[in-house]
Amino acid sequence: MGLLRPLRLTPTDLPGRTDRPHPTRPVTGQLSGRIFDVQRFSIHDGPGIRTTVFLKGCPLRCQWCHNPEGISPRQQLSFLQDKCVDCGFCFEACPEGAHHRVNGQHAIDRQACAVCGRCTEKCRSQGLEIVGREATVAEIIGEVLRDLPFYETSDGGMTLSGGEPLLQVEFCAALLQAGREAGLHCVVETCGHSPWERYERVLPWLDMVLFDLKETDPDRHVRYTGVDNKLILANLYRLHEAGATILLRLPIVPGMNDRAAHFRAIAGIAGDLPDLLGVEVMPYHRLGLSKIQRFGLPEASQHLQETETPDAAVVRGWIETLSDFGVNVINELPGTTVRPE
Repeated sequence: MGLLRPLRLTPTDLPGRTDRPHPTRPVTGQLSGRIFDVQRFSIHDGPGIRTTVFLKGCPLRCQWCHNPEGISPRQQLSFLQDKCVDCGFCFEACPEGAHHRVNGQHAIDRQACAVCGRCTEKCRSQGLEIVGREATVAEIIGEVLRDLPFYETSDGGMTLSGGEPLLQVEFCAALLQAGREAGLHCVVETCGHSPWERYERVLPWLDMVLFDLKETDPDRHVRYTGVDNKLILANLYRLHEAGATILLRLPIVPGMNDRAAHFRAIAGIAGDLPDLLGVEVMPYHRLGLSKIQRFGLPEASQHLQETETPDAAVVRGWIETLSDFGVNVINELPGTTVRPE
């Protein structure tokens, strides 16, 4: 995301927090869920300085996913080949015999691996790591509140991302409720592919929704993400009708969804949603490719392997095209100090 300046919104840009009733269901700090990262000092996941909590599990299988470790709801073994010093201690520690050699190189039989973590305990070079941990609401909120002074001075807060946070809806709702009760500005980033009842469950504690829309063409959406976009679009419209503050985020991948027809369709959707906060362009980057080998995932398509991160001129062209179609793009134009009007 280095091509784009961070989104800067102030409380005056956003609706107040008193426009929805607060359910009386008590929050329990001992409720737990599975997360794979807690990123402090985030400036790309909502207003101000934030802490972003990444929850495991996602219903989509986006070809360009930059957080593939968030797809599976289960714990996973990460192996960084470059850090391996070939000491062999993990071979001895593994009760399943998952560590072996292929053409003299250290390899892992993912089918045999039980993700027990014994190999990680013996790894001296930190090349092996279990990704995904259980954490309680109280533990996470305690960690998030460490940076409360930064939220207060920057109008920041807490963002739940993933994966898809709503796959763990009760945990997600409890985190949001606890966050709001602690005075935090609370945001959820969603792919939109969850039953509406899950959105209803979290809406009372949401200050803002970052809604990722991958593709407007239904057939292409299936091809690129593995699911249809009918439910996703329906949820987008229902969230708008429910009064949610929504920022529409567009992951754009060269040669896949950077078409004028897609941008024109985005303009039509944005035109249907008069209270939409705006649209943010999210250019493709290659971070996800580096994680594929770490987790033993299927190789990316040849197209993605050959696709470079778009430069500032390309991103500027996307933003200008969307703006020409009448879309309120909140990105500042790369190479300028002003936003498109």
